[in-house]
Amino acid sequence: MKYERESISRVGVAVSSLLLAFALIAPAVATADSHAAPETVDGLVLVPDSKVQAAYVDPDADFGEYNKIMLLDCYVSFRKNWRKDHKRTGSMISVSKGEMERIKTGVAELFHEVFTEELSKDGGYEIVDAAGEDVLLVRPAIIDLDVSAPDGSSPGRTRTYTTTAGAATVFIELYDSVTGDILARAADRKVANRMGGYLSYSNRVTNTQDAKKMMRGWAKALRERLDEYHGR
Repeated sequence: MKYERESISRVGVAVSSLLLAFALIAPAVATADSHAAPETVDGLVLVPDSKVQAAYVDPDADFGEYNKIMLLDCYVSFRKNWRKDHKRTGSMISVSKGEMERIKTGVAELFHEVFTEELSKDGGYEIVDAAGEDVLLVRPAIIDLDVSAPDGSSPGRTRTYTTTAGAATVFIELYDSVTGDILARAADRKVANRMGGYLSYSNRVTNTQDAKKMMRGWAKALRERLDEYHGR
């Protein structure tokens, strides 16, 4: 019991620190960089012309030192009042708390799969499970997941048509895996729009495809940034 309480406590502290860090960068994401602070309170400096909405980096960091990546599990949370809003809009899809947990687990697993593939392919970076001198620790989170048409467990053949599969904000922090020093922080929000803005049938398969497309874009942005430091 003592071990379980300590584990829960550590998770709570980690999540709280992540949300606090996100609060430091969230205004820049909300305004698409138009009012982004030039520097964060922990000494990270704004990266101009970034491929994401807001990115801050330690000006003294040398990412060329890291050839391996330790990818932590992705923390996932829904947009505030997401479940309640689905009920208010009269959605025929009933989303239980258990279904929400299933979606969050699936998103976290998909995130790990996509990032592992993009970061390691074509002679990229080895994905490891332990800290080391040449290991970059990546702590990811999806803060405000908004699934427009969740494929729920309601009986019958309920079809939902939307012009968007939803949206999500990714929040990523990079650390030295040995010292724990923060090296970079970035956030970006994407909306999965249907081609041409036309109504399209949404289900678990199409939602997964759209989510994977968004995640792959974020993973490629990180890979390209790391490759720049390695002269690739």
